[in-house]
Amino acid sequence: MPLAKVYAIIPAAGTGSRMGSKIKKQYLQLQGLPVLAHTINIFEKCPFVDGIVVVVGKEDVSWCRQEIIEKYSFQKVLSVVPGGDCRQHSVYNGLVSLPAGEDDVVMVHDGARPLVTADILADALSAVRKNDAVAAAVPVKDTIKLADAEQKVIDTPPREKLWAVQTPQVFKYRLLMKAYRHAADNDFAGTDDASLVEKLGHAVHLVSGSYENIKITTRDDMLLAELILKRRGCACE
Repeated sequence: MPLAKVYAIIPAAGTGSRMGSKIKKQYLQLQGLPVLAHTINIFEKCPFVDGIVVVVGKEDVSWCRQEIIEKYSFQKVLSVVPGGDCRQHSVYNGLVSLPAGEDDVVMVHDGARPLVTADILADALSAVRKNDAVAAAVPVKDTIKLADAEQKVIDTPPREKLWAVQTPQVFKYRLLMKAYRHAADNDFAGTDDASLVEKLGHAVHLVSGSYENIKITTRDDMLLAELILKRRGCACE
């Protein structure tokens, strides 16, 4: 039996409205490279990643191919595909474009998380070979309150049980495709890929992410990302 292949889907079709910039956040310059290029580069350099699919807005497909994939000579990018109306639809578009087999592995990672490390990817891959569905996450630091529509506190869940989920989220291909089709058949919209798998009744296991594995959303996030990259010594040419 041939070894399972590992594919990455990088959804980057969001508009980034909270950034308050005319340029979409995934294309903003971060130490000399677009945010999205930083993200792709992590997977490009990982020896166990066999192929990458990048999902961007329909209007950005040609530009992304020319100004990111070709410009920075990414060799593992199999295709740049147009996204859908929401992240869930975009990831599905990426899924159906993969040349994946039933036993292959799919890593889904936000295009706007350029600070993920190779160690996190390796840990997630190791875990998915045992559990079929894993997600990077970090323990919540703050006390979390549940509130009603009038902002009145109705519950304080125990902090030791709370995790902030990140990406990558990693699955066996057959399981993730089944989850996406089940969600479509039942008009279920999840907030992440793991929630679709959970909807099937399948367990999702957590692996350690990093508090530095931030999602670029605001201008403050860009400043923090710059500081983290400088501390890592990752100045780009």
